[in-house]
Amino acid sequence: MDSEVAVSKFLNNNYELVFDETKADIVLINTCAFLKSAIEESDSVINHYLKLKKEKKIESIIVLGCLVERLKKKLILKYPEIDAVFGVGAYDMIDDFLKNKGRYFVKDYNKRINFEDRTLLTMPHSAYLKIADGCDNFCSYCTIPLIRGRFRSQKMEEVIEEAKALVGSGVKEISLIAQDTTNYGLDLYSKPKLKELLKGIEKIKGLKWIRLMYLYPSSIDLELIKMISQSSKILHYIEMPLQHISDRILKLMNRKYDSKAIYNTIDNIKKHIPDMALRTTYIVGFPEETDKDFKELLKFNSYARFNSLSVFKYSKEKDTKAYNMKQVGENIKNERYEEIIRSQSEIVDEFNRKIIGRRFKVLFDTPFTARSYMDAPDIDGRFEIVKGKHKTGEFGNIKVLEAKGYVRRGVLV
Repeated sequence: MDSEVAVSKFLNNNYELVFDETKADIVLINTCAFLKSAIEESDSVINHYLKLKKEKKIESIIVLGCLVERLKKKLILKYPEIDAVFGVGAYDMIDDFLKNKGRYFVKDYNKRINFEDRTLLTMPHSAYLKIADGCDNFCSYCTIPLIRGRFRSQKMEEVIEEAKALVGSGVKEISLIAQDTTNYGLDLYSKPKLKELLKGIEKIKGLKWIRLMYLYPSSIDLELIKMISQSSKILHYIEMPLQHISDRILKLMNRKYDSKAIYNTIDNIKKHIPDMALRTTYIVGFPEETDKDFKELLKFNSYARFNSLSVFKYSKEKDTKAYNMKQVGENIKNERYEEIIRSQSEIVDEFNRKIIGRRFKVLFDTPFTARSYMDAPDIDGRFEIVKGKHKTGEFGNIKVLEAKGYVRRGVLV
């Protein structure tokens, strides 16, 4: 979404968007910096375009986003050939840059996010909608509050206005995102207002699917679960980043819930919505994680049976509390990572066996590929059409013929 706002600023100043670097005058690099690996990847991309600039194949390089916030003026000192940098709260300064060609740094990243013009860079029928930015949870391993600031919700009427604008442009699926979606509105209205927001978005004509991302388990109450079960638009899909199940590790991580809350939430969801697609994330090799802690996580994974998950090997990040904790060896991290992946692969294989012959309503991303309610854009699985095709951006029905991993194949019915 940040990239979409930045691109829109350039288009409003008579620039044309191109995706071929050989045809570009200005290159925009939107960076991530939450993990060391992300910083390394950002550095690699920056160096690639600095080389092109030196060869006079492009004129200007602008770096956006989290790396700017994390390094601030150090980034320009490291890469003096960069023409301008904009932190996550400074995109409204792009207009000034284009007029004055000045070099801008970080503007107050704690300012409240507002509805801004966007140029969709995703598929035209599916969009992410950020309802809040920043985070107040201060997990001991996480740099998000340092980079993106404290938790700040967008006003409800502005979220609904933006959702209407997206639907008006042809969007049929909206995925709501924030660092902590379930806390939406707490800073504005003194209590979370996610359910009230959902009621407003549900009323938008033309919107077909609403997808919920980054919900904290302790805040998924029975009222929200029942609301999802009764809605014709809110998908039976929840992305719930748990990170671990061991109470000892959760406490070291400074997570705001314990294993009992996690088990209760999952049991409640499955009781009221048996076909709920659940996705989560784990961190393995967190400081002081023992074999006992990890075995507890493995056992839990077999119990929860998530439709999909992501696993991260703990990354030691400066300025976080976990940085000075007793570290786990890289070999152990790798072993635990592989073991969790094997565990999840068995769960996915079992699920795939059960869906052979079943029919699913799907949204077509291309004439030959589609996603069901179980599949968030870009991160989950997909359905491939082995015979026939369908219009991109339209809904259809598929009968599953075969499934392996997160790729399922079927025919139109």
